[in-house]
Amino acid sequence: MILPGATIGCLGGGQLGRMLGSEARRMGYGFHVYEPSAGCPAGHIAGREFNAPYEDLDALEKFAKSVDVITFEFENIPTDVLQELVRWRPVYPNWQALSICQNREREKTFLRDQGIPLAPFAIIDSLETLKREWETMNSAAVLKTADFGYDGKGQVKLNLGDSAKDAWNSFDQKKAVLEQWIEFDLECSVICARSRKGEIRTFPVAENIHTDHILDLSIVPARLSEIQKQEAREIAATIAEKLDVVGLLAVELFLTRSGKLIVNELAPRTHNSGHYTLDACPTSQFEQQLRMICGLPMGDVALRSSVVMVNVLGDVWKETTPPAWEHLLKQPGVRLHLYGKDKAVPGRKMGHFCVLQDDLETAIKTAEHLKSVLKSF
Repeated sequence: MILPGATIGCLGGGQLGRMLGSEARRMGYGFHVYEPSAGCPAGHIAGREFNAPYEDLDALEKFAKSVDVITFEFENIPTDVLQELVRWRPVYPNWQALSICQNREREKTFLRDQGIPLAPFAIIDSLETLKREWETMNSAAVLKTADFGYDGKGQVKLNLGDSAKDAWNSFDQKKAVLEQWIEFDLECSVICARSRKGEIRTFPVAENIHTDHILDLSIVPARLSEIQKQEAREIAATIAEKLDVVGLLAVELFLTRSGKLIVNELAPRTHNSGHYTLDACPTSQFEQQLRMICGLPMGDVALRSSVVMVNVLGDVWKETTPPAWEHLLKQPGVRLHLYGKDKAVPGRKMGHFCVLQDDLETAIKTAEHLKSVLKSF
């Protein structure tokens, strides 16, 4: 058990690391961050910020020896880095889970082998393979890069009649994944915590609405039946157990038009769709991550009120002028979180706010209204 007073190490210095660090500080832990780029959001609150490439073994060793346990806040970390760090300090989740989740081919194959429901897919390594597999699907499909895709990057939809050659040439990839296009009624996600002892606890299911492939709103409780919510939680728990995750696992799912839940993507970390937990649950996803990697008891994940989380992107800045926050902050039940990023760029996640109400529909209407208010100033 790693008790408060010890130091947490985080690989990656984005907003997820920043919020993890804030919770670590609140709980009495030290917090160090390793991030190739200086001046990162998590570095603003870290006791020490290590800036060096992930290939710098000397810097990695110094970082590891300055902390008591190590975790990470995003997937695009070479797995050999985790294998190197574990020589000096415990690292959670394990490198094998990261390896599976950071590559779509390995992730889809793992899910299929475990009997987890997902869209039909094929591994593509050439234009000829793409043509053959797409013809077999005989439907619209999505071509995705095997590595390093997020927020809609590294993927393109293929409608029947489109040019397979143009799609393949636009990727400049040696390998990709072709998924059958799924018509769905709703997207949702589950944040699942798993302890060193194998205990599992899931946060309430979030309903997610995306705009231009970026998460726009998370609505909690999700507008699903109780049976569907339970099924989503069970799917997430099964995957976390099969991956032997210690920490958190985010599982994104589609509810198809036929009422079936299928898995879309995995992330072995805290997740954008779990930000509502900072304000609406006794234990946030970030505190739960700390509890899991430190061997502490699991925290309470009950939902205290209906909540809608709204992403705030750089689009609402007028060049360098931020939006009129006072119009948002005067609204009862609203909590604003900004990430300390130095430059607002369209599509860049700059912060989020949560609207908490007893009534879910009121929370949704208020959130939509406040979104439009921020855009109008």
